[in-house]
Amino acid sequence: MDGKKTEMELTAKEKKIVEIIRSTEYGELKIIVQEGQPVRVEEVLKSIQL
Repeated sequence: MDGKKTEMELTAKEKKIVEIIRSTEYGELKIIVQEGQPVRVEEVLKSIQL
């Protein structure tokens, strides 16, 4: 990156994603995007490492 900061307005859905990420203490989130906009967030419920 060139070090320049660009300000952008977030859509309501983008703001909601930021809230979800910040409220997630740990885990994995999958964000589904259609036509450049987030439409769904999936949270992994169970993962078993062998």
